[in-house]
Amino acid sequence: MSFGSFERDRSASNTLSEINMVPLIDVMLVLLVIFIITAPLLSHSIQINVPKATTQPVEQEPVVIDVAIDANGQMFWNEEPILEDSLAARLAQEASHDPQPEVRIRADLNTRYEVLANVMGSAKNAGIKRIGFITRPKEN
Repeated sequence: MSFGSFERDRSASNTLSEINMVPLIDVMLVLLVIFIITAPLLSHSIQINVPKATTQPVEQEPVVIDVAIDANGQMFWNEEPILEDSLAARLAQEASHDPQPEVRIRADLNTRYEVLANVMGSAKNAGIKRIGFITRPKEN
Protein backbone atom coordinates (compact mmCIF):
# COMPACT_ATOMS: atom_id res chain seq x y z
CA MET A 1 0.00 0.00 0.00
CA SER A 2 1.43 3.35 -0.92
CA PHE A 3 0.57 6.75 0.42
CA GLY A 4 0.62 10.10 -1.27
CA SER A 5 3.33 12.64 -0.58
CA PHE A 6 3.03 16.18 0.72
CA GLU A 7 4.51 17.71 -2.41
CA ARG A 8 2.54 20.23 -4.44
CA ASP A 9 3.29 18.48 -7.65
CA ARG A 10 0.60 15.80 -7.89
CA SER A 11 1.68 14.64 -11.29
CA ALA A 12 4.78 12.96 -9.84
CA SER A 13 2.75 10.66 -7.64
CA ASN A 14 -0.85 9.63 -8.29
CA THR A 15 -1.30 7.40 -5.21
CA LEU A 16 -4.16 8.08 -2.83
CA SER A 17 -4.55 6.89 0.72
CA GLU A 18 -7.90 5.10 0.94
CA ILE A 19 -9.02 2.26 3.17
CA ASN A 20 -10.30 -0.70 1.22
CA MET A 21 -13.75 -1.37 2.73
CA VAL A 22 -14.64 -4.44 0.64
CA PRO A 23 -12.90 -7.05 2.87
CA LEU A 24 -14.44 -5.48 5.98
CA ILE A 25 -17.92 -5.59 4.47
CA ASP A 26 -17.39 -9.19 3.36
CA VAL A 27 -16.39 -10.29 6.85
CA MET A 28 -19.35 -8.48 8.41
CA LEU A 29 -21.80 -10.10 5.97
CA VAL A 30 -20.38 -13.57 6.67
CA LEU A 31 -20.70 -13.02 10.43
CA LEU A 32 -24.26 -11.76 9.98
CA VAL A 33 -25.23 -14.87 8.00
CA ILE A 34 -23.62 -17.14 10.61
CA PHE A 35 -25.52 -15.43 13.44
CA ILE A 36 -28.80 -15.56 11.50
CA ILE A 37 -28.39 -19.30 10.97
CA THR A 38 -27.18 -20.23 14.49
CA ALA A 39 -29.44 -17.98 16.61
CA PRO A 40 -32.59 -20.14 16.22
CA LEU A 41 -30.59 -23.29 17.01
CA LEU A 42 -29.42 -21.90 20.35
CA SER A 43 -32.93 -21.19 21.63
CA HIS A 44 -34.37 -24.54 20.50
CA SER A 45 -34.61 -27.17 23.22
CA ILE A 46 -35.54 -30.82 23.21
CA GLN A 47 -38.90 -31.65 24.77
CA ILE A 48 -38.78 -34.65 27.11
CA ASN A 49 -41.60 -36.05 29.22
CA VAL A 50 -40.01 -36.56 32.61
CA PRO A 51 -41.85 -38.92 34.97
CA LYS A 52 -43.45 -37.31 37.98
CA ALA A 53 -42.98 -38.66 41.47
CA THR A 54 -44.35 -37.49 44.74
CA THR A 55 -42.11 -37.68 47.73
CA GLN A 56 -42.74 -36.76 51.30
CA PRO A 57 -39.86 -35.26 53.24
CA VAL A 58 -38.51 -37.53 55.92
CA GLU A 59 -39.08 -35.83 59.20
CA GLN A 60 -36.73 -37.75 61.40
CA GLU A 61 -35.17 -36.10 64.39
CA PRO A 62 -31.45 -36.76 64.66
CA VAL A 63 -30.49 -38.81 67.69
CA VAL A 64 -28.08 -37.00 69.98
CA ILE A 65 -26.01 -38.75 72.61
CA ASP A 66 -24.65 -36.50 75.32
CA VAL A 67 -21.47 -37.78 76.96
CA ALA A 68 -20.56 -35.62 79.95
CA ILE A 69 -17.28 -35.86 81.85
CA ASP A 70 -16.80 -34.16 85.20
CA ALA A 71 -13.54 -32.95 86.74
CA ASN A 72 -12.93 -36.31 88.45
CA GLY A 73 -13.20 -38.26 85.19
CA GLN A 74 -16.67 -39.68 85.95
CA MET A 75 -18.64 -40.18 82.70
CA PHE A 76 -22.36 -39.73 82.09
CA TRP A 77 -24.39 -41.10 79.15
CA ASN A 78 -27.39 -38.77 78.68
CA GLU A 79 -27.15 -37.73 82.36
CA GLU A 80 -26.85 -41.36 83.59
CA PRO A 81 -23.54 -42.54 85.08
CA ILE A 82 -21.60 -44.99 82.94
CA LEU A 83 -18.29 -46.79 83.39
CA GLU A 84 -15.47 -46.25 80.92
CA ASP A 85 -15.40 -49.99 80.15
CA SER A 86 -19.05 -50.10 79.05
CA LEU A 87 -18.79 -46.84 77.07
CA ALA A 88 -17.13 -48.55 74.08
CA ALA A 89 -19.84 -51.24 73.95
CA ARG A 90 -22.66 -48.67 74.06
CA LEU A 91 -20.98 -46.56 71.37
CA ALA A 92 -20.59 -49.63 69.12
CA GLN A 93 -24.26 -50.48 69.64
CA GLU A 94 -25.33 -46.92 68.72
CA ALA A 95 -23.00 -46.83 65.69
CA SER A 96 -24.92 -49.73 64.13
CA HIS A 97 -28.15 -47.68 63.95
CA ASP A 98 -29.22 -45.91 60.77
CA PRO A 99 -29.04 -42.90 60.82
CA GLN A 100 -26.05 -42.78 63.04
CA PRO A 101 -26.41 -40.60 66.15
CA GLU A 102 -24.30 -37.57 66.90
CA VAL A 103 -22.11 -37.81 69.98
CA ARG A 104 -21.72 -34.53 71.85
CA ILE A 105 -18.99 -34.41 74.47
CA ARG A 106 -19.32 -32.04 77.42
CA ALA A 107 -16.24 -31.92 79.59
CA ASP A 108 -15.42 -29.97 82.70
CA LEU A 109 -12.74 -27.33 82.41
CA ASN A 110 -10.45 -29.38 84.69
CA THR A 111 -10.98 -32.73 82.96
CA ARG A 112 -7.76 -34.52 82.09
CA TYR A 113 -6.97 -34.65 78.38
CA GLU A 114 -6.28 -38.38 78.68
CA VAL A 115 -9.93 -39.05 79.55
CA LEU A 116 -11.14 -36.96 76.59
CA ALA A 117 -8.74 -38.73 74.25
CA ASN A 118 -9.99 -42.13 75.47
CA VAL A 119 -13.63 -41.14 74.87
CA MET A 120 -12.87 -39.83 71.36
CA GLY A 121 -10.82 -42.94 70.57
CA SER A 122 -13.63 -45.21 71.76
CA ALA A 123 -16.11 -43.34 69.56
CA LYS A 124 -13.83 -43.57 66.53
CA ASN A 125 -13.15 -47.27 67.08
CA ALA A 126 -16.89 -47.90 67.42
CA GLY A 127 -17.49 -46.29 64.02
CA ILE A 128 -19.18 -43.05 65.11
CA LYS A 129 -18.79 -40.49 62.34
CA ARG A 130 -20.22 -37.37 64.00
CA ILE A 131 -18.53 -36.18 67.17
CA GLY A 132 -18.97 -32.69 68.57
CA PHE A 133 -17.95 -30.69 71.62
CA ILE A 134 -20.26 -28.55 73.72
CA THR A 135 -18.68 -25.35 74.98
CA ARG A 136 -19.88 -22.19 76.63
CA PRO A 137 -19.19 -18.77 75.13
CA LYS A 138 -16.53 -16.79 76.93
CA GLU A 139 -17.94 -14.20 79.28
CA ASN A 140 -16.57 -10.69 78.93
